[in-house]
Amino acid sequence: MTPAIAAPYGSWDSPITADLIVANTVSLIGTALEGRDTYWLEMRPAEAGRTVLMHQQADGSVHEVNAAPFSLRNRVHEYGGGSFVVHQQTVYFSNNDDQRLYRLVPGQEPWPLTPELPLRFADGQIDRGRDRWIGVREDHRVEPNDQNGTAASLPPEPTNAIVAVSLQGDANGGIVLVSGDDFYASPRLSPDGTQLAWVSWNHPQMPWDSADLWLGTFQADGSLGGIRKVAGGPAEAVVEPKWSPGGQLYFVSDRGTGWWRFHRWTGSTVEAVCDAHPEFRQQFGDAEFGLPHWVFCMDLYAFASEDQIVCTYTQGGLWYLALVDTRSGRIEKVTSPYTEISDIQASPERAVFIAGSATGPTEVVQLDLATRKLTTLQSSSQLDLDPGYFSVPEQITFPTSDGQVAHGIYYPPTHPDYATHRHNPHERPPLLVKSHGGPTAAARSCMNLGIQYWTSRGFAVLDVNYRGSTGYGRAYREALRGQWGVVDVEDCVHGAEYLVARGDVDGDRLTINGGSAGGYTTLCALTFHDVFKAGASRYGISDLTALASDTHKFEARYLDGLVGPYPECEALYQARSPIYHADCLSCPIIFFQGLKDEVVPPNQAEQMVAVLKAKQLPVAYVPFPEEYHGFRQAESIKRSLDGELFFYAKVFGFALAQAVEPVAIENL
Repeated sequence: MTPAIAAPYGSWDSPITADLIVANTVSLIGTALEGRDTYWLEMRPAEAGRTVLMHQQADGSVHEVNAAPFSLRNRVHEYGGGSFVVHQQTVYFSNNDDQRLYRLVPGQEPWPLTPELPLRFADGQIDRGRDRWIGVREDHRVEPNDQNGTAASLPPEPTNAIVAVSLQGDANGGIVLVSGDDFYASPRLSPDGTQLAWVSWNHPQMPWDSADLWLGTFQADGSLGGIRKVAGGPAEAVVEPKWSPGGQLYFVSDRGTGWWRFHRWTGSTVEAVCDAHPEFRQQFGDAEFGLPHWVFCMDLYAFASEDQIVCTYTQGGLWYLALVDTRSGRIEKVTSPYTEISDIQASPERAVFIAGSATGPTEVVQLDLATRKLTTLQSSSQLDLDPGYFSVPEQITFPTSDGQVAHGIYYPPTHPDYATHRHNPHERPPLLVKSHGGPTAAARSCMNLGIQYWTSRGFAVLDVNYRGSTGYGRAYREALRGQWGVVDVEDCVHGAEYLVARGDVDGDRLTINGGSAGGYTTLCALTFHDVFKAGASRYGISDLTALASDTHKFEARYLDGLVGPYPECEALYQARSPIYHADCLSCPIIFFQGLKDEVVPPNQAEQMVAVLKAKQLPVAYVPFPEEYHGFRQAESIKRSLDGELFFYAKVFGFALAQAVEPVAIENL
């Protein structure tokens, strides 16, 4: 056995490098089944974030469907999702560069179905009987004086609708089937093609606050009539409507209980599918079978048959695989090694989904429904590393403000070759607290090489599911209403202090980072509290007043619920904005920002950097000219990881075991 090496935390030599992460990793983000064929999407950082559709045929052979430069990604709601649909091996997809809808027949070049206009398309299905694509269209053809009913201070908004696009091409970009609401999602055709179900919501609600389920009947001319609301209301959020093979409409709703659960429309009433089963409340009372609608086509369940649903649910921060008997409501948990599961498709014989665990890469997995055998079809990374490099996380619940509790995932520093007690028996590791984006989202429970990058170098990591996170019911989700920038920040602070009190980490080397909304929580924690000694913001928000008047349509009224209506609550917006209280800052910060970001514009970071420079505080700014909201390109991912590590090494004065590209740090 090789003797353990004595070295300080943070200075460990790790094989989990930024180069290895970007060179050997893809993101798996969608699946489809057609007969015995299987499809999935791969987002490739090594190809500047290009998204490629992979096709595995019945004989096991795998090939790329779309050649470069085509990339399957839409930007409806800016976050996209639901970028392709397969019908008789022909793929209909949205292309990232021009956002047009294309038809791709095997062996041919993609052919555009829609014109070169500022239109975006998502979440489509093929209406076989009428030879058309039906889905969500976001129309950016807005006139300067067209305010679409928004406040006069806001820029004009695009319009959203459900449209039909002929599979032979449509010079106008589709025929509108449903319009009038601010947002649409999940248009789903009944198996016999006679009906369409969909979800809609309106400003100022977000889809996890209130979303309605609608049902319409197709007329002889292909239009919709007899439209009626099936479910929804001010305190009900409907997600994922789907038709059973026999033509019954199912959906997930938090009606009544405050937890996302299965329901179905009987034709006259709504009934819960599982709640009446005697085992349900005892085993699944605190489980959620849905997610907030940030992206299209989440696909957390699928029908294997009229009587069986293959699904995933979250409980205590982890995801599980299960089978639902639609007749009895009984749920059977399927044993698997996975802690995060999504993108489920099913047939009578098998189910395919994307899954990952805390210590294994994300995979495309096939479940044999007869034998329960699990088979990996594709892995997100091809790493051959000693498992001893991977930190095994601990789910923790800790006390926070107002006598409440919050949740998190704690990763201790882990390395097979280092023993810090030989270096200094009293040393504790630095802690990196991660505040997830959203903020209506949750920390992921599958392996994150970006986290293992830190733990294998001697950092502890706490990924906080602060109040407002999903997976713990509506009450926990709504604890952030009117309190953004307060309770989320307090939970990050108390989580760090909890680990200090437990003796796990060094209270003098507490750091925090986050992206987007998580960047806002990070900046608030650094501005309004003095617990953290350094931090990193990735495309984070510093000025809520600017965000309220300069962001995209999907989130244009998000802050109404998180903070209060604007401009009526302008004073509160300023009170919660770090940029107006930068004089309270007393620690170093590094900023990473995409210059094409329309969700959080670059001026948010640049204003904060200017203030820190003027205060003579250590600050670094790393812009990425070709990035949008969230980093997809290999060089950006690598640069932000290594740059943050370099920044902390300089701030805390520890040596790096491996050379990384330096960043320019002002005032240090």
